[in-house]
Amino acid sequence: MNCPAYFDLLKVPTADGRDATLEALERDKLIGPCDAGGFNITNLGAILLAKDLGDFPVLRRKALRVIEYRGTGRLDTLREHEGTEGHAAGFRESMDHIHARLPTHEENGRAFQRTVPEFPPLAVRELVANAPIHQDFSMTGTGPMVEIFEGRVEVTNPGEPLTEPARFLDSQPISRNEPLASLMRRFDICEERGSGIDKVVAEIERFQLPAPIFEAPHRFTRATLFGPKPLAKMDRSERVRACYLHACLKHVNRDFLTNASLRKRFDIKAATSASTASIASRYIREAVEAGYIKPLDARAGRRRMSYVPSWAASDSQGFYLTSAQKSERDLA
Repeated sequence: MNCPAYFDLLKVPTADGRDATLEALERDKLIGPCDAGGFNITNLGAILLAKDLGDFPVLRRKALRVIEYRGTGRLDTLREHEGTEGHAAGFRESMDHIHARLPTHEENGRAFQRTVPEFPPLAVRELVANAPIHQDFSMTGTGPMVEIFEGRVEVTNPGEPLTEPARFLDSQPISRNEPLASLMRRFDICEERGSGIDKVVAEIERFQLPAPIFEAPHRFTRATLFGPKPLAKMDRSERVRACYLHACLKHVNRDFLTNASLRKRFDIKAATSASTASIASRYIREAVEAGYIKPLDARAGRRRMSYVPSWAASDSQGFYLTSAQKSERDLA
């Protein structure tokens, strides 16, 4: 085990001596007493802090794999990297490797050029941090994986999600592996607050990128981020997905999707405000017709119209509640 990494990640001084180190590791169930004397490294200790996961046969395939492809398919592999350290001990190195593989472009500033990543670093970090936490360890022969294609990045972990993918953004946090999630939070790698997907969507909007896809192929969970794409080249499904996630993000922040907010989301600019409003209205209408969003008040005037996700529940007074609030109200 990489014992110094344990103290570094917790941002506390290294324990004074061997006995103090063992006591700290045992307290967090990273090691346990061995009947033959000494200590055993637990699966939790290995998956987080192993110097080499290959030393633990049961966990060997649980290391993070990063695969880079040429083009948009999986036929032509450029390079593959498989981490050796535990997820916590090797997290920084894994992120450095991933960011080095992601495309960038140059932007001209007032005085200097700057290199800008095409995928939001914070969004990529949140997805990569969540993958090992939410994986199903009962599935053998597979582990978390990051795949880099031309124009998109896919982050996949073994195990079906505990929440419907369409509700990732507003759902309360549910940990499949609570001790693992708790330590990753204390290591400042994840927050365990259920805000990771909120940050992903918010960063995607800030970078003016196509909306991500969250899906659950058979026995797996996958999140896909897309690179820059002009609005004019987005198809209807991409616009509808962006409208839906924008409405979800607004809803969890106690706000609503409006014509003006959607124009900002898509960075819609035209010669007159009337023409920009017309474009945004068409996209909103597509999302309403597809059943993903609905008017907050159908009787409101056209200029005052606001929208919420289709699943948003309202109480008898017309106030819209989150799913968690609705559950609390129903239990009361």
